[in-house]
Amino acid sequence: TFMGDFKLSGRELRKKGINRIGNLLVPNKNYCEFEDWVSPLIEKMHDEQDEELEKWAKEYIEYRSSDQDSDPPTKFVWTPSKFIERLGIEINNEESVLYWAAKNQIPVLCPALTDGSVGDMLYFHSINDLGGFVLDIGEDIRRINDLAVQSHATGMIILGGGLVKHHTCNANLMRNGADFSVYVNTGQEFDGSDSGASPDEAISWGKIRITAKPVKVTADATIVFPLIVSQTFAKDVQKWKDDTKDCVCWIDDLDHEGE
Repeated sequence: TFMGDFKLSGRELRKKGINRIGNLLVPNKNYCEFEDWVSPLIEKMHDEQDEELEKWAKEYIEYRSSDQDSDPPTKFVWTPSKFIERLGIEINNEESVLYWAAKNQIPVLCPALTDGSVGDMLYFHSINDLGGFVLDIGEDIRRINDLAVQSHATGMIILGGGLVKHHTCNANLMRNGADFSVYVNTGQEFDGSDSGASPDEAISWGKIRITAKPVKVTADATIVFPLIVSQTFAKDVQKWKDDTKDCVCWIDDLDHEGE
């Protein structure tokens, strides 16, 4: 990926096999290399899915023919977050955010995973393998909503707008709102877009609590967020760790301590 210009001619770039993202230039070669890497991985994951489903089917038949005193066997399906975790494992590169997320078992949720190059790869795979590879977004919506509902308190740091912003806010609606919220984006409210929606609008929905003091920073997140981190979490890491070491993350933990 190279630095370019917002005003470069789309027609000329197309002739040269170069795609523009704002002022960044991405050669088609990048996507070809990505396809060479991820396509075999999808095929492998598809095989694993089929093996797990076959195993589940046998266990389920045995379960149905038994006294059914126990819970039924769990059916395995891939989800966007499981898919992303697998990417992080397979990347095995310390320069990758997904690598560290997978290593530390931090879920990365992406309900629009198919909207982009990964979706293209899944499309190509479905043609070659006649479909059958499943990504269950239903399991992931349960996962993100449960994270919100089961949290003692929640805070949102939302960089940019669109689906990411709404999905995070909507999960907090399930718990009557986030306790803390910081938006960093350049969206404007006049056009009625979710990207430009103010924190006050989210309060009306119960996505941010009425007792919260949310902040919106209207700026380029790539510039502002590193400054925010440098003056908060990263300013004195040891002090931050000391201040938060006794914090309770989950409601179950809070109830346990109350006993």
